[in-house]
Amino acid sequence: MHLYHLRHVPWLDSQLLYHAMPRLGIEGLIILAPAEPYVCIGYHQDLEQEVDIAYCREHGIPVFRREVGGGAVYLDGNQLFYQLVLHKDNPLAHGDKAAFYARMLQPVAEAYQYLGVPARYRPINDIVTADGRKISGNGAATIEDHLILVGNLIADFDYETMVRVLRVPDEKFRDKVFKTMRDNLTTLRREVGQMPPWDEMAGALIRRFEEALGPLTTGVLPQSVYQEAESLKPQFLCEAWLYKKGRRTSARDVKVADGVNVVQRVYKAPGGLLRATLETKGNHLASVSVSGDFFCYPENGIALLESALEGVAIAQVEQTLQDTYAHDGLETPGVTAEDWLKVLAP
Repeated sequence: MHLYHLRHVPWLDSQLLYHAMPRLGIEGLIILAPAEPYVCIGYHQDLEQEVDIAYCREHGIPVFRREVGGGAVYLDGNQLFYQLVLHKDNPLAHGDKAAFYARMLQPVAEAYQYLGVPARYRPINDIVTADGRKISGNGAATIEDHLILVGNLIADFDYETMVRVLRVPDEKFRDKVFKTMRDNLTTLRREVGQMPPWDEMAGALIRRFEEALGPLTTGVLPQSVYQEAESLKPQFLCEAWLYKKGRRTSARDVKVADGVNVVQRVYKAPGGLLRATLETKGNHLASVSVSGDFFCYPENGIALLESALEGVAIAQVEQTLQDTYAHDGLETPGVTAEDWLKVLAP
């Protein structure tokens, strides 16, 4: 298999090249990074719900929709990308997606280990540190008759810009996303105290991939791939593609890592508007913040409710609400436990 070690390339090439290769029937492993920052959204996402388009335009940050699922992410030259293109008949592509992830992400975990981070693969598509923090984002998709795996080694990450380019309901929610992201997403700089040189990162990754893929022959990416990428620009840069509607919802849900989300939901109950900002971890509420224009007695009733719900399994939210109302004598005229469930555990 061919290895195409391209280093830093124009931001649009960092996406269009792996979209072009399967259309030409070309397999290979690409190693690169974008020379300029941009925002990349998943295939199924709704741009207007996910991204603060006005902010991106004001700051000259391009936005791209890929043909791979997953969430919106801010990408820049401090992230080394790996992009693997395999024909569906290649034995390396056989099995379901879970088996494919397990097989192909092990080299990424081992590369991190070489670089000084005790990382491991965590199903279904994450690489995490020993304490469970995400340190690599990965996704797979089928384009034409090829299987694509894309992911990164995160040398450093601009948390501030990442949370700023997201469209959020309010600044309190943005602050919560920032804190949760800092707590659950880490980088090589944070883990080992510095950014390793490019060649050290790329070399570690290439050697581990070679153990999984077989011998890699360093080559020059065919000119036909660049030509195909150029021909794809009108399709991928047009507004009809970029603004393609995904599933719309009144809730806001930002995935930080596998099983870790920051969610805001709003519901108009007879007694007033209810708004809940939640951090969920697996099937539990890691933290809860509620607000709105309802009435609650005693005055500290909401604080009591938030405290009672923190750490509770989502399946136990209804019982916890009932117990807290009974034990602490909460009164919320026009707002029932069923109303709270609309924003806490729909």
